[in-house]
Amino acid sequence: MDVIYGMGRIDSSGRISDRAVTEALGWQIGDRLTLTGTPGVVIARRDPTGMIAFGHKPYLTIPAVLRTRCGLSTGDRVLLAATPDEDLLTVYPLGTVHQAIRSSASGEGGESR
Repeated sequence: MDVIYGMGRIDSSGRISDRAVTEALGWQIGDRLTLTGTPGVVIARRDPTGMIAFGHKPYLTIPAVLRTRCGLSTGDRVLLAATPDEDLLTVYPLGTVHQAIRSSASGEGGESR
């Protein structure tokens, strides 16, 4: 399973853009998306019954309610992970990535090197 990574910054409207990531997924204008999330992660999937449409520009818009639930704010940098085989885009705040790295380095997340 290939994963394409990118970086983005959330703007005041909740938009995040990384052209390489969205192109890797093959999402087209008008494709419907479903977004879900928990603290520290947002997941976007193509879904014909989704509430959000992929627009003319290659960005994902995360609604304000979901940004609040996931702890995302305007200006936050995020890691984008596209998994084309699963038609899935995962958005991780850098704070979540930082915690995972620290846990791994201290041996809490598995073997330490």
